[in-house]
Amino acid sequence: MIDLKVAREHIDAIDKQIVELFEKRMIESSEVAKYKLKTGKAVYDKEREEEKLKNLKSMSSNEFNQRAITELFSQIMSISRKYQYGVLPMTSKLSEFEKVDKLPADSHTKVCYFGVPGTHTQQAMENFFGEDVEGISCPTFQSVMEAVENGEAQYGVLPIENSSTGGITANYDLLLNYSNSIVGQYVNKISQCLVALPESKIEDIRTVYSHPQGLLQCSEFLKEHPQMVQVEFSNTAAAAEKVAKEGDKTQAAIAAKRAAKEYGLEVLQESIQQEKNNATRFIIIGKKSIYLPESRKIALCIEVPHECGALYRILSHFLFNDLNMLQLESRPIEGKTWEYRFFVDIEGNLDEPAVQNALRGVKEEAVSMRILGNF
Repeated sequence: MIDLKVAREHIDAIDKQIVELFEKRMIESSEVAKYKLKTGKAVYDKEREEEKLKNLKSMSSNEFNQRAITELFSQIMSISRKYQYGVLPMTSKLSEFEKVDKLPADSHTKVCYFGVPGTHTQQAMENFFGEDVEGISCPTFQSVMEAVENGEAQYGVLPIENSSTGGITANYDLLLNYSNSIVGQYVNKISQCLVALPESKIEDIRTVYSHPQGLLQCSEFLKEHPQMVQVEFSNTAAAAEKVAKEGDKTQAAIAAKRAAKEYGLEVLQESIQQEKNNATRFIIIGKKSIYLPESRKIALCIEVPHECGALYRILSHFLFNDLNMLQLESRPIEGKTWEYRFFVDIEGNLDEPAVQNALRGVKEEAVSMRILGNF
């Protein structure tokens, strides 16, 4: 056994050689980039890389080193590709998004929101646009999307994520079925209330109506009142409207204080959600693909090859370009059992070179990539 100090000196000397060889390799990569620029050849050559990895693996002396060499050279080739993406000019636009100074909106602007009057979504709409726009109530998430797509409204407002219950998956799927883009977002603090007829008391309540998200956000409160049977409803404000119309003092709804006022109900208890800092993120969708100079978040939908390490390789483009990833959601791909697409939010603006370099790499190496919005 040699001395530890001696072994470390040997490793340091070997590492120095590795660095020198790596720099020589990157010089050759620049020559490859020049050739690809001249010939129009794609940066990513999957078959070439797989054949090279196979050959390198065969040079290793044991199974552990074979796996390690494969991982090491996969990283080296990935770094080489990222370098080439950065030095080669783009031959096509990354997206059809156009920069504007502000979102066009005035007193004639029509904005669809999910649910009946009194919903948190209506409140988010008014907080984002102001009360001068013409708000249009829509019964379903899909009808909001359709109204914007068909030009019946300039914008739509939909919930996309709650701080305590996570993403609203139905709206992720809907984003892919329409050509609308995300043009803004609004984060609204959500205070869920138990609302009922003015003559009702908490001990009278036997049935509670609300949207599934409302019931989930208040699950701890409902556990403390096992006599209350939970019934899912289309949205929180519609649940409040039902309670008001049916006039049954044993019924209540979980909804906003605004909904209680809208339908003449009494707030039996405020802030019954278990997460006291409960908030919902709403997206603003529009027909036109536009973004603002101050936009700082980019939403993407990415489908990756169904193979080992594919997602890791795609996400590495954000790491390499020093871009912070804010969210990652997976959704099953219709018709492909156990295969998924990914919804990714990153920090940045489409004007930034680092963003352009990362998205170029992702676009070339993913099965598909769609920019959903920069807002």
